Amino acid sequence: MIIRGKDKGESGLIKRVIRSQNRVIVEGKNLVKKHIKQGEGQTGGIFSIEAPLHVSNVQVIDPVTGKPCKTTYKYLPDGTKVRVSRGMYASGAVIPRPEILKERKKPRPTSHGPKDTPIEHVLEKTYDAKAGIGMPDL
Repeated sequence: MIIRGKDKGESGLIKRVIRSQNRVIVEGKNLVKKHIKQGEGQTGGIFSIEAPLHVSNVQVIDPVTGKPCKTTYKYLPDGTKVRVSRGMYASGAVIPRPEILKERKKPRPTSHGPKDTPIEHVLEKTYDAKAGIGMPDL
């Protein structure tokens, strides 16, 4: 839900997140007129496009109350980390993360790189506390 600006009080779906600028584009909201010149293969004219909103001007909607709320992260008894609504109109309900955010844009590397230490060197015992082996001479 948009909490400030000309579309205050309206809600919509977030179409795109611009993390470098801390801005989001909400579908069908914050429309501005864009003047485009006529060029090769394209028609000119005045078009309405969605302008980015700063993230401080939007809030998540509580799934139970339907009102805007802030969020925090808590741990369930089984140890899983979840996003929970908080604030004046919050119910404390779990707010699920979108499926698209669960996918990594850059997958974690599965092969070993040139600077990775081999596992047999990592597991090699080089210090014995009882015998004092491996201690530097002072």
